[in-house]
Amino acid sequence: MIYFDYSATTPIDPRVLDAMMPYLTESFGNPSSIHRYGQKAEAAIESAREMVASFLNCLPAEIIFTSCGSESDNLAIRGGALGMREKNGSQWILASRAEHPAVTKTIEQLGKHYGFLPEWLDVNAQGMVTAEVVSKAICNNTGLVSVMYANNEIGTINPLRDLAEICRANGILFHTDAVQAAAYLPVDVQVLSVDMMSLGSHKFYGPKGVGALYVRKGTPLISHNTGGGQENNLRAGTQNVAYIVGFAESLKLTAQEREQRIKHVQPLRDKIIGAVLETIPDSQLTGDMNVRLPHHASFVFKDVDGNLLLTLLDAAGFACSSGSACKTGNPEPSEVMNTLGLPREWGLGSLRVTLGKDNTVADVDSFLKILPSLVEKARNLNQR
Repeated sequence: MIYFDYSATTPIDPRVLDAMMPYLTESFGNPSSIHRYGQKAEAAIESAREMVASFLNCLPAEIIFTSCGSESDNLAIRGGALGMREKNGSQWILASRAEHPAVTKTIEQLGKHYGFLPEWLDVNAQGMVTAEVVSKAICNNTGLVSVMYANNEIGTINPLRDLAEICRANGILFHTDAVQAAAYLPVDVQVLSVDMMSLGSHKFYGPKGVGALYVRKGTPLISHNTGGGQENNLRAGTQNVAYIVGFAESLKLTAQEREQRIKHVQPLRDKIIGAVLETIPDSQLTGDMNVRLPHHASFVFKDVDGNLLLTLLDAAGFACSSGSACKTGNPEPSEVMNTLGLPREWGLGSLRVTLGKDNTVADVDSFLKILPSLVEKARNLNQR
């Protein structure tokens, strides 16, 4: 199998696993315990927190460790909305429908059960949220805006600093889901000017089951997971020491090797995009041609069932992904495809190809050799 689904997850880097192993074996203490086992575990967590803070250019106390990027999104959206309502009575929450479901479904729940007022921001044809759209949408009663750094399905990068500065000038919290972006884009929170930022390590060669949320000092945030006083009283529960250590190590390696990784994957991405658009009829790139993640190629093919295409690719030895989801046997385009305004016959045929540091030119050549015939096969089967 050739793996082309690095935006879904990445394998753990052996160096990350080496850093984790002591805390899965002999150093097994509970970081909340007073004895030396607990002290050693607590020291490992605080060392990891300092390391993460150094790469994000923030204070260690501004880093909250969570179980994943989705939990970080939940804490930021729910906690930030409740915190701002308590602070100034604000009710409106703004985000685009192209956000990850961890953001959109949390906002929908806040609207349905907590009395908040969601507003969905339009995106342009490339799936980008512009500063003009945010400026027009905010009002005196807006408490929180959430816009992802880079889109997981279509790879488009949003102008975060511009959006964040508009919000800051109006006293509005700005959160970004940077789970997809952190593997390849700078995450200096001072440069980005964000108030909160979500991360998950399994997107950059760390373990699944651990994430982090940056929370700028002074941000009103109400915990949604109560109990002990862990993580600055914002995320109760015994911390996963080994995974937190792995998170920090994977982020460190990502920061150190970012340019090298970009130089490796970007030419491969460009080769895929060029070849697909040239050789496959009725194909279209989704997302921005230039302002996109360097490892990310995504397409729609007219009159193709994206899930069928994935099955054919899997049988041929390639692991990719699609934006379409099967709901009770009735495939529908993803919310992102609908948000882009694609007709159903195009939106159903989405394909995402995301590269990693272990992919080779030979991998890409093999893929490009077989993809046109598989698209044609999927198209013919779909028309029967």
